[in-house]
Amino acid sequence: MDINIVFKIAAVGILVSVMNQVLSRAGRDEQAMLTTLAGLVVVLYWIIQYISDLFSEVQTLFRL
Repeated sequence: MDINIVFKIAAVGILVSVMNQVLSRAGRDEQAMLTTLAGLVVVLYWIIQYISDLFSEVQTLFRL
């Protein structure tokens, strides 16, 4: 696993949390929730290949 993906996920988490706080304080709770959801989708898009590799390794390990 590449360490850069961890730093990317951390950067997105920090950015989303700051945007969430700013939007919540401005009274735009719906946009804050959508920002959080968009950050989650972006991170899941980045790690979907790693999850797929993990499942195939587990499948190979237990020979299912």
